[in-house]
Amino acid sequence: MITFWIGLPIAVRLVLLALLGLAGGALANYLIYSFAYFNPRAISPWGRGPEGGPSRRASDWIPVVGWLGLRRESGIHGPGFWIRPMLVELGMPLALIWLYFFETQSGGLLPSSLRFPQFLDGYEATASHIFVAHGLLMVLMTAATFIDFDDWTIPDIITIPGTLLALLLAALSTEVFMPTFIVSGGVMQVIPTTFDSPWFVPDKWMAETGLLTGWAIWTVWCFALADWRWSGALARRRGLPRAIRHFVNGLFRDGLWRLLAGIWIVGAIGIFWGWTINGATWLGLFSALTGLAVGGGVTWAIRIVATWALNMEAMGFGDVTLMAMIGAMLGWQAALIAFFLSPFAAIVIVLIRFVITRDAYTPFGPYLCAGAALTVLWWDRLYNGWLSDNLLLMGPVLLWFSLVMLGLMGALLFVWRHIKMRLFGDH
Repeated sequence: MITFWIGLPIAVRLVLLALLGLAGGALANYLIYSFAYFNPRAISPWGRGPEGGPSRRASDWIPVVGWLGLRRESGIHGPGFWIRPMLVELGMPLALIWLYFFETQSGGLLPSSLRFPQFLDGYEATASHIFVAHGLLMVLMTAATFIDFDDWTIPDIITIPGTLLALLLAALSTEVFMPTFIVSGGVMQVIPTTFDSPWFVPDKWMAETGLLTGWAIWTVWCFALADWRWSGALARRRGLPRAIRHFVNGLFRDGLWRLLAGIWIVGAIGIFWGWTINGATWLGLFSALTGLAVGGGVTWAIRIVATWALNMEAMGFGDVTLMAMIGAMLGWQAALIAFFLSPFAAIVIVLIRFVITRDAYTPFGPYLCAGAALTVLWWDRLYNGWLSDNLLLMGPVLLWFSLVMLGLMGALLFVWRHIKMRLFGDH
């Protein structure tokens, strides 16, 4: 398929990318206006029109053009309601074409020393695999960003299928992961940044240890998606046994557990299948699972510690599932970079949002998506030029260093909360 695609004239590829971008923008808008938890709005052409409004037309389904026609409903939804979704559908083809040129034609993910025509020609097939994964992620992150702007939540309908899709793509090919370069025998080689980069010692993870670890990651992820709540107050007042019964009853209160149990069973079988095939299939699948664990796990850990330290919810759980999806798609190394770039992206986003809406408060999901986008844009200098060397230097102390930093962050936030309480009476 990739070979056929590369064989097409570049003009034909650009036209097809523009059409795919229009479809991707329409999909993002469909998700934005159909699956918001708290504020699904009847402004899109895919749903029923508002009561008392003009009837919907077949032309309303056409990307970009359809939103121009829906201006006739401005009296119901407010002036300019159609502008943002129209810009999403107009901007997605442009973004997709730019991303294609950046990753496959100019070698933007590669070291500058390798961005010459002879190497890029041979690397185009691999870069095309990466582009497919990043294009899909871009559509999903666009939908998550605008739903989070509108509702301060990120629905599972985006992050769960996105994570499953990332696992499938990784099992089909390790080439969906961004490149890292190594020098062996004086020759520079470019290989996918799989879970074992930059050490590249996967032997024990190809054996039973890897299978059990993969199952454990999958089990924790499925459990995290369940509707569970632990009541520390109930445990203190009524005792631990009653708190546990309350927890278990809540876990099985609705039918969601049946769906999650089905997902867990199918996924566990799929993980075993990938492990038995071994080779590139298991390497890719385990790399995506590791990215899921690190992306979601780091965010989850910080959420728990910050919530305890500040005595208020620091992040929504949608941010955890969003980072799990990003980690599964990009790998754990990129997930770490994206998470720590997100505060810097937040400065720009908050300023732009304030200028447009006069609202200085912005949910955290858009920051994470912007951090992931910046990670792709600056991948070579951030990973090959910085993180990989530091990972090699830290080696086995990396986990302990991370735990110490997490504890220090919690302590600082705890102290800051008490300073605010004393200085400002802020509880």
